[in-house]
Amino acid sequence: MWAVFNKFFVEPSTFPDGWHVGRLTDIADYTNGLAMQRFRPLDGEIGIPVLKIKELRQGFCDADSELCSPNLDPKYLVDDGDVIFSWSGSLLVDIWCGGRCGLNQHLFKVTSNYDKWFYYLWTLYHLDRFIKIAADKATTMGHIQRGDLVQSRVIIPNSSDLERIGEFISPILSQIVNSRLENNHLATLRDTLLPKLMSGEIDVSEVEF
Repeated sequence: MWAVFNKFFVEPSTFPDGWHVGRLTDIADYTNGLAMQRFRPLDGEIGIPVLKIKELRQGFCDADSELCSPNLDPKYLVDDGDVIFSWSGSLLVDIWCGGRCGLNQHLFKVTSNYDKWFYYLWTLYHLDRFIKIAADKATTMGHIQRGDLVQSRVIIPNSSDLERIGEFISPILSQIVNSRLENNHLATLRDTLLPKLMSGEIDVSEVEF
């Protein structure tokens, strides 16, 4: 995936007609999360996990994850396949595959009218530079600012070339996401069934293998 991206967008010194230079903010919207301690589940609501840096790093929510109301503005809800960018503290960019949750502050939900592979890889391409910018901040927790997104250069192809390149990259990204979702599903089954097997609640002694 990176090899194809580099071939078309990083390595060339010149670009075809119809291609132009833009900014990250030209190809994607970066929505900052909420201070979720202000949006706890109300009486009668079944809370959903809060997506923080810890959850993004480990790729799933767990029993220690905080809960928030499920009735948030949809732009602050995160679902499988959403691109998430932690812009403060531990900077990282990833595609979330851990189920529905609420977007906490210090995280961007990245959305766009462009194909996912395009804005995901361009955001990821600039991550190392963002990490260096954050490290230079004279604060206890380094971060970037929205202006750093505006100053991040991207190459935008014409629509036909964008579609053509996407035919190479998009299936690879879809396969990666589908594999993560399947792994998470299998892990959930394991965590559900194993205690029952260990306690004897489920008996497999007569199952033929």
